[in-house]
Amino acid sequence: MSRNFVKCCISTQRSPEHVAAFRGLQHCHVPQPGRGRQSIRSYSQSSSEYSDSRRSHHRTQSARNIICLAGYAVKRFVHKMAGASPTLETLNFDNLALKSLPVDPNVEKTQRQVPGACFSQVSPTPVKRPVLICKALPALALIDISEEESQRPEFVEYFSGNKILPGSETAAHCYCGHQFGYFSGQLGDGAAMYLGEIVNSAGKRWEIQLKGAGLTPYSRTADGRKVLRSTIREFLCSEAIYHLGIPTTRAGSCITSDSTVVRDIFYNGNPKDERCTLVLRIAPTFLRFGSFEIFKPMDSETGRQGPSVGRKDILTTMLDYTVKNFYPEIWASHSSNKPVMYVEFYKEVVRRTARLVADWQCVGWCHGVLNTDNMSIVGVTIDYGPYGFMDRYDPDFICNGSDDGGRYSYQKQPEMCRWNCVKLAEAIKDAVPLSETKPHIDLFDEEFGAQYKKKMRSKLGLQKEISEDGNLVKGFLDTLQETGADFTNCFRCLSNLPLPSCPTFNEERSKVLDYLISQSSSLDELKLANKPRMDKRQLSMFMMLAQTNPDLLSALGRSAQLLSSEMERMGRLQELQDTTAAEVEENNRSKWNEWLDKYSERLKKEEEGVEDRETLGKDRVNVMNSTNPRFILRNYIAQNAIAEAEKGNYSEVQRVLKLLQSPYSQEVDFELSESSKATQDKDTSETESSSGASACHVGLLDYAGKPPSWASELRVT
Repeated sequence: MSRNFVKCCISTQRSPEHVAAFRGLQHCHVPQPGRGRQSIRSYSQSSSEYSDSRRSHHRTQSARNIICLAGYAVKRFVHKMAGASPTLETLNFDNLALKSLPVDPNVEKTQRQVPGACFSQVSPTPVKRPVLICKALPALALIDISEEESQRPEFVEYFSGNKILPGSETAAHCYCGHQFGYFSGQLGDGAAMYLGEIVNSAGKRWEIQLKGAGLTPYSRTADGRKVLRSTIREFLCSEAIYHLGIPTTRAGSCITSDSTVVRDIFYNGNPKDERCTLVLRIAPTFLRFGSFEIFKPMDSETGRQGPSVGRKDILTTMLDYTVKNFYPEIWASHSSNKPVMYVEFYKEVVRRTARLVADWQCVGWCHGVLNTDNMSIVGVTIDYGPYGFMDRYDPDFICNGSDDGGRYSYQKQPEMCRWNCVKLAEAIKDAVPLSETKPHIDLFDEEFGAQYKKKMRSKLGLQKEISEDGNLVKGFLDTLQETGADFTNCFRCLSNLPLPSCPTFNEERSKVLDYLISQSSSLDELKLANKPRMDKRQLSMFMMLAQTNPDLLSALGRSAQLLSSEMERMGRLQELQDTTAAEVEENNRSKWNEWLDKYSERLKKEEEGVEDRETLGKDRVNVMNSTNPRFILRNYIAQNAIAEAEKGNYSEVQRVLKLLQSPYSQEVDFELSESSKATQDKDTSETESSSGASACHVGLLDYAGKPPSWASELRVT
């Protein structure tokens, strides 16, 4: 493209003809960029380690890449001057992470340790006949992809990894992690790939990733692929958590293919072929606590160490990059005094993490694998694996079927996130001493407590702050547990209770009581819920170990707390054997009546000194209904969508996404798909008796109602 043509584009008015002419230019063929440019600026091994032929190849390739990239820059500039909307070929890539952090010059995908680098150059592995399952347009808008662009055939090619977006530079991130309490050494992006960073039209920077894109140096013994069921779950939950108002990575698209991999879902000797599926992930950054653990010396328990031990230069580079780009206020205030800056950065990470886990607790959501490599350095929810929303409230709820020890149960999430913050302090100790960071870990408790109380007051519709409110919240949760009631629906229904001064208060209170009882567990449901997770012989053996060799017990993934919980379950189950269904219902009614009396008295205090009680009542309902969701991504809802998708019908995934994009709306009521209507015509009892792991119950259920009995049998690992 000539210099005169560029000048002409700058000076010419943006006429319709000009824009139309450029739209013809934007689809012209341009060679894809290579990655030799990264080798020139790598921080790691010197060029003397390479043969003369390789150095010559890199020089030639780099020159071609510079020309290519210059062409893209001119193309984007001309496109912008023409006043046209961005296209897939003119997205504004500015891959700052690869410019700022060391990149491994070795381009081989073979499994290996990667010392002295934060990224490895790697390309996605193509898939056969990719097809779009679903897309989230609000998420795609973050990177300037319009609905029109998402409908082009090229969209599926680019975001299945079959083609590389112009300006994209693909790489895999190197990180380590403490997994289930033990340091595991190098982990890294075994299936995810950095595609680059896009600065959108509003000037906001977003990093994009493809998860399930194939082998990387960090794939270890795996294949770098993700399958349909796990990818649909990640896609839907990323967007569900965002629309609940909780910081998270986003999901732009979910694409499956005819390529397959073998998976043994429950590790029980029943492998099967599953379709390779990819999700486009979007975030400010995918750096995590584990990113800073690549410098960890040898761990005394596991004998493992990070691949970049002793590289303080890279540690400080990574810290400076992180603070400057993701904590700009701290950079602006303290960049001239790095030790102080690092402490302030650490304190803010602790605060954000505490607020994040408080948000999770208030919607009854469990991450499932809160290892340090799954903790975002910017305080957003990251890496959706075996997560789960609670149905029946249970503080010991474990959403991950592989978490035998209950390390990441619902009630332990705050403790585990705090523990991870301590590990982050240890990871950066070569740049800032532990004596300067660890004293600030108490900020976690302060921030968590403040956020949790704030959210819980909103969930109960309490504007005034009264010290006894903590007891009211605890009483509600205790009643939920004792009655086996649904966490989400019971919170949601409280907005139907008007203020005590309302003429219809007693009538509405009676309705709320009936609803709370309907959301509580029956005798059979309580028996199922309290069924022990291990048999008596196992429990006896572990109880003996707890007394004689507690260290061995811990090494086996068990804890004294878990054993105590199992004993309690057995005790409750024994009590239920001599209980009738009528007694259970009467007990539930009595407990909810008792709590509603306390809640009613507390609401009277809200009215004290308020003249306009009608406005107070409306404001209270608005706050509660914007804090207590109507729709959450329960496991059975996700399973319904997955079961339909496995048949080739993606409409249920799309329908569920729409529900999750309006989780607080009382008005949402979507038409059933044709497949759903067909399912609804089937005999209900026959459908409900089929296996919960494979059957689809679409159309038979109200996704805002109490989950069906088969939902409790679903298992996620």
